[in-house]
Formats: sequence, C-alpha cells, structure tokens
Amino acid sequence: MAEVTATLIKDLRERTGAGMADCKKALTETGADMDKAIDFLRAKGLAKAAKKAGREATEGLVTSYIHAGGRVGVLVEVNCETDFVARNEDFIQFTKDVAMQIAAMTPQYVSQSEIPAEVAEKEKSVLIAKAKEDPKNANKPEQVLAKITEGQISKWAKEICLLDQPFVKDPDKTIEALQQALIAKIGENIKIRRFVRFELGEGLEKKKGDDFATEVAKAAGLS
Repeated sequence: MAEVTATLIKDLRERTGAGMADCKKALTETGADMDKAIDFLRAKGLAKAAKKAGREATEGLVTSYIHAGGRVGVLVEVNCETDFVARNEDFIQFTKDVAMQIAAMTPQYVSQSEIPAEVAEKEKSVLIAKAKEDPKNANKPEQVLAKITEGQISKWAKEICLLDQPFVKDPDKTIEALQQALIAKIGENIKIRRFVRFELGEGLEKKKGDDFATEVAKAAGLS
C-alpha cells in the first residue's frame, strides 16, 4: 500500500477544498489512491470543489499571451459562473498563468477526454511497433505488448493534455490542481474551455535554440 505523505494530503486538499484531517483520512482509507480519495470525500459531502464542478459556467474571460518578440501567441477561454468572479484578481491571474502554460508546454488538448480515439490508437500502434523491435519482447503476443506500453500511453496522454501538465511556475502542482484550488477558494465552478496557440514559422524548417519552456520561464522572471 502506498504511503500517505504530506505532499499527497496537500494535493488532495488543493483539488477538493476539504480539510487536512479529512484529506488524510480519505487517503488512509483508500490506500493513498488519489482518485478514490476524491470519491471518498465526495461521498461524505466534503469535497467542496468537486461539488461545484457540475455547475454551469458561462461567464469568464478570453485571455491572450504573447511571448517576448512576438514569436508565440496564445488565446485561451476560461469560464466561471458569474461576471463578478470574472473580474476577480485570482481568476484573472489564473487565466494568465494558463495562457503562459500553453505557450511554454504546447498542449494539444485541455483534457484526456478530448483526445480522439484514432489519435490514441495511432500512438498505441507506434509504441507497440517500437516494443516489437526490442529483442526482449520477441515472440510476445500483441495483448502482452499492449500491456507493456500502457504506462507509456498514460505518460504521453498526460504530456499533451493541459490539465495533466505540471505548472511551469510550480512543477509540484498540475494545472488541474491549480484549477481545483481556485474553485475551492472562490466558490464557483471554473473550467478551461478551449485554447489556440500560434508559433511563428510553425511547420517550417528553422534553427533549434534554447528549450522554449526555459525561454518562457526566463521571460516571466522565474529563472
């Protein structure tokens, strides 16, 4: 059974808005399984952020971010329930942070539920083909190879989905954890609805420079 650490308790609290003691109990009762712990808190009526997640969010902001020099531009729509919250400083900062995240980390989708089945299947086929080239996997059946690549598929999906990405300003938190913490603090449902990212010369051959995430971090004064 996984250990219930202070980091796990803190993460669960940020995602649900529940008290520290309740978060610790939920993780203890569920073997430190984060998803099960969230369900445990929801069942007990303690997950404040989770309860708000189903409410309609039709207000909000469209926020832009332009990287220094005009090389990259992002537009992101983040929704909330009221125009009052759309003017809240914490909400506005969240939209700016999300726009910067998109510029730096180039996600393709907001969440894993948006990944088209054919895209996921293509990635799975590529990974299985690579696994077949490994001499250790010689003569292993297709279903075994599929099992071997499950972890790689999961890692790939998290890398291309905004909510699963580590926050560029604080890699110990995901964008989803940041969002859930804001929901718990503000008391309204908040949803990242959609985004578009443009990069100068995208698709054209160009020189490779510094890692772009590092550049964005430097521009934001984070390194």
